[in-house]
Parts: sequence; structure tokens; C-alpha cells
Amino acid sequence: MAGTLSVERALQIRATRDQLLPHIARLPEWTQWSPWEDLDPDLSRDYTGEPGAIGSTYAWSGNRKAGSGRMRVTAVEADHVGIHLEFTRPFRSSNELRFILEPDGDGTRVTWRMETPRKLIYRVMSLEKLVGGDFEKGLRKLKQVAETP
Repeated sequence: MAGTLSVERALQIRATRDQLLPHIARLPEWTQWSPWEDLDPDLSRDYTGEPGAIGSTYAWSGNRKAGSGRMRVTAVEADHVGIHLEFTRPFRSSNELRFILEPDGDGTRVTWRMETPRKLIYRVMSLEKLVGGDFEKGLRKLKQVAETP
């Protein structure tokens, strides 16, 4: 879409889609693999709704590095999970996350994609530089969690 920017990363994980889905759709599970978990040891978390269900939410508030915001699960299907992500601090941003789960050899190819409206802030900071490395780190941690018996 012309008015949006996107960034995505993908990784093959030796786990089935059914095994991966709870790690992604159940927002409390993110504490095991999110690339942002170590930004603030005193992070405040609030979960609402049934974990893994459409409409469930996760709100956080933390230090300057962690910022604050909210995630809401918008889709849970066998082949993808959709999440609406809003940052309220250090800057306001509304984004759509999509985790695509595709069978791949002896596992699943997980693609983490984010789309966000094109804004002035992204002319100053590259979206790729802002979150690309974080997505790579998160996928590696998700792989470790999912592949550990």
C-alpha cells in the first residue's frame, strides 16, 4: 500500500504450526521470547481476555527504553496470527503485525511482518533499523523456546 511502510523477517523453526500458534497468539507467552523483554526489569504488564483468543490484549508501561503501548489479537488462524499494536510512548504509532506460519520441510517458516502508516518519524529513522534486528532476535528466541522439549 502506498501510504504504509513494512518490515518483515522470517526463520524456519522445527515445530508444527499447532505447536507454534500458542507461543504467538497467547500474549502472556511473549515473555519467553519477545526481543524487548530485557529492556525494563520493572515493566508493568496487564493482560485482558482469554489468552490466545481474538480480542485478548496486553498493555505495558515501562522505562524510557520499553515505552508503553498495547497489543490486541485480531486474528488466530491455522496459518497466521494478526495483532494490532499501538505505541503511546516514546512516540505514538499504530501498527499491524502478522505472523505467517507456512509448512517448510521438517518444520514451519515463521514470517513476522509489521505494517505501519508512513509518517514523518520514519523519514528520520529507518523502520528497518528500528525493528528489523529486534524481529530477528525475537524469531531466534521463539525458535529456541519452540524447539526445546
